[in-house]
Amino acid sequence: MKSIIICLCALVTASAMGQGKGYQFKLDLTRVVDDRVYVEVSTPKVSADSITFYLPKIIPGTYAIADYGRFVQDFKAFDKSGKELVTSKKDVNGWTIKNAKKLAKITYWVDDVVDTKVDGPSIYPMAATDINEGKSFLVNTSGFFGYLENNKNVPIKFEVIRPKQLYGSTGLIATDIGVPLAKLKKDNEPADNNKVVDRYSVDNYDRLIDSPLLYAEPDTAIIRVANAEVLIGNYSPNHKITAKEIAGEVKQVLNAQAQFLGGKLPVEKYAFMFYFTDQPLNVYGALEHSYSSLYYMPETTVDKMRQQLRDFAAHEFFHIVTPLNIHSKEIHQFEFNDPKMSRHLWLYEGMTEYFAQTVQVKYGLMTPDEYLGVIRGKMLNNTNNYRQDISFTDLSQFTLDKYSNQYGNVYQKGALIGMCLDIKLRKLSGGKYGVQNMMADLSKKYGKDRAFDDETLFDEIEKLTYPEIGNFLKTYVGGAEPLPFKEVFNDVGVDLTPEKPGKRFSTGYNPQALAVEEVEGVKRLKIANAAGLTQQGTSLGLQTGDVLIKINGKDMPPLGGELFGLLAQVRDNMKEGEELSYTVLRKDSNDAYQPVELKAPIVKIDYMEKDILSFNENATPEQLATRKAWLVP
Repeated sequence: MKSIIICLCALVTASAMGQGKGYQFKLDLTRVVDDRVYVEVSTPKVSADSITFYLPKIIPGTYAIADYGRFVQDFKAFDKSGKELVTSKKDVNGWTIKNAKKLAKITYWVDDVVDTKVDGPSIYPMAATDINEGKSFLVNTSGFFGYLENNKNVPIKFEVIRPKQLYGSTGLIATDIGVPLAKLKKDNEPADNNKVVDRYSVDNYDRLIDSPLLYAEPDTAIIRVANAEVLIGNYSPNHKITAKEIAGEVKQVLNAQAQFLGGKLPVEKYAFMFYFTDQPLNVYGALEHSYSSLYYMPETTVDKMRQQLRDFAAHEFFHIVTPLNIHSKEIHQFEFNDPKMSRHLWLYEGMTEYFAQTVQVKYGLMTPDEYLGVIRGKMLNNTNNYRQDISFTDLSQFTLDKYSNQYGNVYQKGALIGMCLDIKLRKLSGGKYGVQNMMADLSKKYGKDRAFDDETLFDEIEKLTYPEIGNFLKTYVGGAEPLPFKEVFNDVGVDLTPEKPGKRFSTGYNPQALAVEEVEGVKRLKIANAAGLTQQGTSLGLQTGDVLIKINGKDMPPLGGELFGLLAQVRDNMKEGEELSYTVLRKDSNDAYQPVELKAPIVKIDYMEKDILSFNENATPEQLATRKAWLVP
C-alpha cells in the first residue's frame, strides 16, 4: 500500500513511552483470555484530586444507547511506581479514580460484545466488538478505548499487538506497521517472532472513535477512485466471498459517486471493512465513519448480495460529504456520555440515502423504471410502518427516547425529503441547480472544522437557494405535513396513482400473521394469527402455532437476513400452477412438536396496489427538461 510505510524497529510499549499531554493506548490481540483482550492506557497528566474514566454511552452514527462500559472487567489504575490507586464504579460506563494527580496508567480487560450476554441495550453488530482468537478481531474502538473526563481533545497514540499472520484494515494511515515484538515483558524471556505491532496516531478522542479496525487473515483489494485510494478489507470465515469480488461489485458505483461529487473527493484514503459471519443474525448492516465504513453481514456469495453491496457501499461512502463536511454543533462537539441529538437526520442519513440511489440511475447502474420502484418502496415503507403525525426534526431530536422506534424512517421519508427538494430546486433553477449543488455550497460554507447551528439551518439553506425551499423545509421537515408527492412528481412528468386492484404471488402470510418462536435454541418464524394468512396460506392449510422450518424442501435459516432473503427468492421465482410446499412443526395432543408436510398449487392473490408511479408518455417539454435534470448527469 502506497500510503503505509513498512518500518522495522524495536517496540516501545505504551507503559514505557512516558507520561505527556496525550494518551498512549496498547491493545494486545495476542493476549486473549476467556474471549477478553487486554488494554493498557498511559494517561495525560491530571490536575484534579479525583477524575472519572469513561467508555462511551453512545457513538455518532448509531442513534442508540450502547453502554460499552458493561463489557469492561478488572479495571485498575496505577501511579508511576506501579502502586495501585483507589477506584470506584461511578455508573455503567464510568470509573472514578482517587489521588488522580498521581495517575500514570490504567489497565482493564474487554469482553467480546457479540458473544457476551450482559444486561442492557443491544448493540448493533456493526458497532460491536468480536474477538476470535488467532482468526479475526472486529475492533470498534469505542468498545476498547476510553477517556478521562474533560480530556478528549488531546493527541493519542495507540498500538495494536497482533499475531503476525493477521492484517489490519482501517481508514487510518499507520505510523509503523508490522514492527517485530522483540521481547515479552520480562527481559530474560526469549523473543517472540509471531507477534508484531502496528502503531497509529490521531489528533483526539473523537478521531479515535471514528476509526474502526478489522484484523484478520490478509484479504484486501485496492481501488483508485478519483484522487482517493480505497481499501477493501474482508473477513469471510468460510471464504465464500473475497475482497476482490466485493471490489468488482462496488467499483462502478464508487466511480459514479466521484463524478457525482465533481470529480474530486474530500478524502485521500478510505476503507471499506467487511466482516461476514456464519452465525444467525437478527440485525445486520453498516456503520459510517468519516474515512471508513464497517459492514457486519451474514456470510454468503457475491451473486446473492450484488445489489445490496452496491446500495450499502454507495450510502456509506456518501457520508464523506455529511456529516464529515456538513454537521451541527451537536455532532462537532459530540458528548459520548451525555449525548444531545441534532434535529437534522434528514440531512445526514436521509440525503445520503437519496444520493446513494440517485447516483445509480444518473450513471446507468439502474434504469429509470427501476429507480421509480425504489422510490415507491420508500413511500410504502414510510406510510405503512411509521408514524405520520410527527415532524422529522422532532423524530431526529428525540430518536434516543420517545421516537426510537421511528428511527428507521430516516432511510425512507428522509430520502423522500431529499428527492422532493431535488425536484423543486431543479424546477426553480431551470434544471441548473439541485441538491448536490446545495450540499456542495453547504460544504464550502461550513466544512470539516465549522459546525452549523441546528436552529438556523433552514434559514441558511433558504439564503443559498430560494424562499420556496425555506418554506418547504419549515412545512414538511420542521412540520408534520405529508410530503406533496403529487405536486412534486407532476413537475417531472411522473404519474402517481394512489391505488388500484392488482394480483401478486405470496408465500402464504402477511407480516401481521407472524411471530418468533425459539425451538431448541433457534429463533424461527411461526404463524401467530391465522387471520393474517393470505389465500395461498389458507390453501396450504397453515394454522395458528405452526413453526416454519422448510420451504420447497429447503431448510429455512434461523431468524435473520438470510431467512428473509430466501423467502424473497422463493416469491420472486414463483410460477402460477406450480407447487409451494412447507414443512412446519405443529403441536400434537401431548403438546409436543411434530413435523407436518403442507403442499398447494401456487396462485396469485388479490390485493390493493398503492402509490403506483409511472412516467407520463405525454409529458410537456418543461416536465421533460426538469426530469432530465433530475435523472441525467
